Amino acid sequence: MSELNKIALKIISNGKGILAADESNGTMTKRLEAVNVASTPENRLLFRETLFSSESMKKYIGGVILYDETINQTTNFGKSIPDLISSSGAIPGIKVDTGTKSLANSSEEKITEGLDGLRERLNKYYKLGARFTKWRGVYTISNKYPSKLSINSNAHALARYSALVQESKMVPIVEPEVLMDGEHSADICLKKTSDVIKKCFDELILHKVDLSGIILKPNMILSGNQSKDQISNEDISQKTLECLKNSVPIEVPGIAFLSGGQSEIEATKNLNLINQNNNTRFIMTFSYGRALQQSALRIWSKNIKDIKATQNTFNHRAKMCSLAAQGKWSNELENK
Repeated sequence: MSELNKIALKIISNGKGILAADESNGTMTKRLEAVNVASTPENRLLFRETLFSSESMKKYIGGVILYDETINQTTNFGKSIPDLISSSGAIPGIKVDTGTKSLANSSEEKITEGLDGLRERLNKYYKLGARFTKWRGVYTISNKYPSKLSINSNAHALARYSALVQESKMVPIVEPEVLMDGEHSADICLKKTSDVIKKCFDELILHKVDLSGIILKPNMILSGNQSKDQISNEDISQKTLECLKNSVPIEVPGIAFLSGGQSEIEATKNLNLINQNNNTRFIMTFSYGRALQQSALRIWSKNIKDIKATQNTFNHRAKMCSLAAQGKWSNELENK
């Protein structure tokens, strides 16, 4: 086993998954203002520190994706954020793309930027304690999209990013997110997501990326959020597994799904069914942001000094996601 493969497996094995706490300051400001909390560096740190010091970090969370501000912060009790995460047995990670911009010659689509200066940033993050990274490509579905230009451009960027990350002795999370916005059917989502993932792996192989040392972070196969043709949770699991079986090389150790706008319960239920039906060799787990944090954020906003109540809420959500990553979740356990 390579060192990169060991890191990847440590993050996603034994029912553990990833806490995606890499919201930009702009996104975090929207989340905090929605619950009437001022978005200051101190408040952003306090919320994240509350989650990172919870009991569930030891049991259910294998890795945490951070934002640049957060990886450089020191906790209120003197530890650096990466040290706090590492002390629980989880692995610190870092978002390294610099966001999306309009794609030249296809302005309704997005291209992710951040390759300039990436090698130097990676060396800095490694010294701060990061051992894995994240880069997100974004694709929209419509009659015209995603275009070949978008599919090819984002796959190329994801591959170049991954090669640089592995050169820096870290594990790249490869995140090609086909958005659930739109009126499309689940079958269209299946076709488009398959095209996107296959092209990503074509480029990863071309760039000599070690596939045993990456984690894939895809969307589940869902109908568009405005579609009149919604499918069952069972169908979501079957179509998602079909997509991954036909698109992902067997060398990849595991898949950590994004929640992509699903509610906490939907994201948990769908992951559980995927694992109950999983007939692949891939580990299937979670890399959730809102679907791990939303309830905890609501509780925290009522009294930001009530650490225990916030942690209890987060611990329950993390435990439910961990059970789902093992196909052991149920409504009864959810409502205990």
